[in-house]
Amino acid sequence: MKQVKGKAKTWLMSSMLVLAMLAVTACGGGGGTASEGGQQSGEKSSSGKEKLVIYTARDKNVVDEIIPKFEAKYPNMEVEVLTMGAQQILERVRGEKANPQADFWWGGTQSSLMTAADEDLLESVKPSFADSIPALYKDSQDRWYGEMLLPEVIMYNSHALKQEDAPKDWDDLLDPKYKDKIIIRGVLASGTMRTIYSSMIYKQDASDPTKGFDWLKKLDANTKEYAQDPTNLYLKLAREEGTLSLWNLQDIMIQKELQKQPFDFIYPASGAPILVDGVGVVKGAKNKESAMKFYEFLFDSNLRVELADKLFQIPTRTDISKDTLPAWLKGLELKPLDIDWTVMAQKEKEWMQHWDENIKGKGAK
Repeated sequence: MKQVKGKAKTWLMSSMLVLAMLAVTACGGGGGTASEGGQQSGEKSSSGKEKLVIYTARDKNVVDEIIPKFEAKYPNMEVEVLTMGAQQILERVRGEKANPQADFWWGGTQSSLMTAADEDLLESVKPSFADSIPALYKDSQDRWYGEMLLPEVIMYNSHALKQEDAPKDWDDLLDPKYKDKIIIRGVLASGTMRTIYSSMIYKQDASDPTKGFDWLKKLDANTKEYAQDPTNLYLKLAREEGTLSLWNLQDIMIQKELQKQPFDFIYPASGAPILVDGVGVVKGAKNKESAMKFYEFLFDSNLRVELADKLFQIPTRTDISKDTLPAWLKGLELKPLDIDWTVMAQKEKEWMQHWDENIKGKGAK
C-alpha cells in the first residue's frame, strides 16, 4: 500500500512539473524564444540557424545573385526560397493567413500587394530607407514598398524578326500578319501578364471594359498558345515556335544579355504600363526579424546600383546618384501609360476572370 502511495505521489509531482513547464512555454509566446523588447527571435533550423522563408516571383538569375550575398552577410541564417508567380504568391499567402508559412514576399505587382494589404495579409513596418521611396511607389501604411520599376513591353525574337518588322505599338499586335506569331505566358498565374492585360482594358476605356475585352479577343485570335511558365515561354520563342510576346523589360534584358537568347524589345510608342514591383513582410511572420534583415539588405543603395548594372533593374530609390547608374538605364526614356492603379487593383480580378472564361482560346470565333 505504501508502495502504491509512493507511486501516486511521484506521478502527482511529475504532473505538476509538466503543467509548470507548459505555463512557462505559454508565457514565452508559444514557439519562438522571447528576445529583448518582447519580440520573438523566430524559428530555428535543425542546425540551430535563424530561419527565413521567402516566397518570390523573381527570375532565378536574380535569386542566384542576391541570396548568396545575403547568406554571406548573415552566415547564421538559413534561407528557404520558393519561386512562383506573383498571383500564386497572393493566393498562397491568402490561404495560409491563419498559419503563415512565409516571412517575406519578394516580387509582386502593386495590384497584388494592394490587394494583400487590403486583406490584412501584410505587416505594417517602416524600413530605414522609407523616405527615399516616393509615395507613388509605396503603401501609405508601410505594408509594402516598391523595389523596382518594370516597364511592360513588346518582346520579339531578333533572329526571326527584324526590328523594323516588329510591332511598334500595342495596336500593331492585332494586325493579321502576326497571327500565330504570338506566344503569351499563362495569364492568370502571372502578375506581369495580368498587369499587361488589365492595362489594355484600362487603355481602351476603363468605364466600359467591353472595348478592352474586344481588343483582347483580337489579340487572342493572333495568339498561337499560352506558355505555362516563363521558362517554357523562353524556350518556345528561342525555337521560333513564335516570334512575339509581351513581357517585362528586365527579364527580357536578362535573357538577352546573360543567357544570350535571341531576344529584344520594342518600347511601345504610346507608352508602357510601368509596374511597381514590390515587397512586403507577411502578416504574422514567424521570422519577422530575419525578414527585416533581408528587407534592409535588399534596398541597400550599393546593391541597387549593382543590380541595375548586372540584372537591369530600375531602382525606386530617389537618393541614388544618376552618375552611378549604368549606361543602358541612362539612355532609356520611360514613357508611362496613364493608369489609375487603384482602379486596376479593384478591377483586375473581375476583368481577368472574364477574359479566362469568355475570351481565352475563343478570339478567332
